[in-house]
Amino acid sequence: MEDGKVMNSIIYEDNHIIVVEKKENIPVQEDESHDLDLLSIIKKYLKEKYNKPGNVYLGLVHRLDRPASGIMVFAKTSKAASRLSEQIRNKTFNKKYYAIVEGNLKNEDTLKDKLLKDKKNNIVKVDKNGKDCELSYKLIKKKNNLNLVDIDLKTGRSHQIRVQFSSRNNPLFGDQKYNRNSSSGQQLALFSYSISFYHPTTKELMHFTLPLPNRYPFNIFK
Repeated sequence: MEDGKVMNSIIYEDNHIIVVEKKENIPVQEDESHDLDLLSIIKKYLKEKYNKPGNVYLGLVHRLDRPASGIMVFAKTSKAASRLSEQIRNKTFNKKYYAIVEGNLKNEDTLKDKLLKDKKNNIVKVDKNGKDCELSYKLIKKKNNLNLVDIDLKTGRSHQIRVQFSSRNNPLFGDQKYNRNSSSGQQLALFSYSISFYHPTTKELMHFTLPLPNRYPFNIFK
């Protein structure tokens, strides 16, 4: 997502929150690559739209892996950030994903593991000393060796979906980190299509969804 195209990615905005679609391969916040990141893009948009002097506040309350795409919400005030973060801790903030995984799957299942992050190498593995994680999924459709699944994420650990499936020999299509069969030209097939939460000030239940992406391999399931 180029700097000037941020308007095309805004799904909803008010005085307290801004909901956007993150494109694939855009870092959510600045990393060691120093590539243009989503947080900086939105801050610049807000600064220019509202003629704000100095630094613009934008609270990051949840994340998406750089190669993943989909819906994200950012807080425009510290109070909104605190209240949204509390919902994540209390598990009243719900996130759902579409993913395309390889191999044979049950029609539905709940996956529970303990995940440990190796910060030095930025990889995650299943380890008895790790933190509890959980997700549920339903198989939507299968084509050859590919499965379109609908994932209800119960916890938000780093690389959780990718590692939980790959540890069961069902790696995500195009996962350069956890799928040994992926090639360099493939894109990770992980898309955050739905988020729901209570508005930080009005307490209204907010629900945002996006359709299945029109890119390979998602488009073979349309």
